[in-house]
Amino acid sequence: MSEGKITVSFEIESDQADWINEQVEQFGLPDESKAMRILLDYALEESDTELIFSGDNTRCRYCG
Repeated sequence: MSEGKITVSFEIESDQADWINEQVEQFGLPDESKAMRILLDYALEESDTELIFSGDNTRCRYCG
């Protein structure tokens, strides 16, 4: 593990995990952790956090 990396634990839905695993396979990534770091880096550098976390987008697709 690199100097700046930490281990975290969080829950996601099974279809979200399936999607991450599909991306790992499709793009030849070493593991799911790398895929998550790519997604987070993209969100940090390229995305509008107001848009991501607005009330319209923070809904739960699984709660109904």
